[in-house]
Amino acid sequence: MKSVKLIALVMLGAAAMSFTTIEKTNAAYQLANNASPIKWKAEAVDLGEITFNKPVTIEFEFTNTGDLPAIVINAQASCGCTVANYPKEPIQPGKTATITATYNAATKGVFAKSVTVTIQNEDPKVLTFKGTVI
Repeated sequence: MKSVKLIALVMLGAAAMSFTTIEKTNAAYQLANNASPIKWKAEAVDLGEITFNKPVTIEFEFTNTGDLPAIVINAQASCGCTVANYPKEPIQPGKTATITATYNAATKGVFAKSVTVTIQNEDPKVLTFKGTVI
């Protein structure tokens, strides 16, 4: 009876490891073939003229076209004048999500800012926005 339980436990462990291997292989294939499953609606936004001291929020929408959930690890703004937010839950295959960047517009003149987004098993993506504060 002990040997039957042991064999069943070993088989269960092997099955679990094979699923992990499939996920890692899929992610490695995507990276090696530069086949990102993340499709951005826009990677750069021109805001034109915006009002001085009036914060503006920019939305960068993306879709997970892959077979695995996409996990956003971080979204880092290029300076303290911008706050980036990102979804904390995995983005399921076929679903759309948004990275937001809120720029405080506290200095008049031309500006160009960026947000670097890190998604698990992806190269970091730099999203940009620009405009003129009047």
